[in-house]
Amino acid sequence: MTAQPHSNLALYAVMPAAGIGRRMGAALPKQYLTIANKPIIHYSLEPLLNHPSIARVVVVLAPDDSWFETLTIAKHPKITTVVGGGERADSVLAGLQALPAQGRVLVHDAARPCLTLTDLDRLIAAQTQEGGAILACAVRDTMKRANSDGTIAQTVDRQLLYHALTPQLFDLDSLRLTLARALDQQVTITDEASAMEWAGEQVTLVDGRSDNIKVTRAEDLTLAELFLAQQQRITQEVK
Repeated sequence: MTAQPHSNLALYAVMPAAGIGRRMGAALPKQYLTIANKPIIHYSLEPLLNHPSIARVVVVLAPDDSWFETLTIAKHPKITTVVGGGERADSVLAGLQALPAQGRVLVHDAARPCLTLTDLDRLIAAQTQEGGAILACAVRDTMKRANSDGTIAQTVDRQLLYHALTPQLFDLDSLRLTLARALDQQVTITDEASAMEWAGEQVTLVDGRSDNIKVTRAEDLTLAELFLAQQQRITQEVK
């Protein structure tokens, strides 16, 4: 049987949302902190749910999560929820295991609310049969490598250095098998691309917008609200 062209494979998304976000110092996980009366995860899900090519979005929750089910967006017909694990890679794998055997999959951070549909389209268009693709932003600042005591060890050439963003897009079965192998061998996985790199797969960098920030610290909330307002998404409703 002739293999199906890669671009014709079904497209899915996984959103790991089982993290606690200790650096925020908040009383609840950072993805549930609000911007203009809506939780961060609402904005993070919107582009995925509104994209016509994405068939299903699997949201991976902590075992004791009592917040997601109370959200209006949780009732969206594209959404499925599963329980995640202790680390990001465990949660992503749990999400992948809830999807069909074949397809393509986007993995997007729950605390990255400023993704635009334009960047999402560019990422989907960039994936090839040979490997995956991730949104990334070229490093603009001078980069320093530190010593363990907090002093500067050296200045690092920023040329060809990128900040890895999400979504990250891969063949579903390849990512599922690779994450399972990496976890079994106790490989350190910082994002999905790092797992695929470890497996020797080619991953393409797709220039993404610098406003696609991940909310990590308290001051990021103000910045994310500014970016969402500029994108005219503060009052946008999910279709």
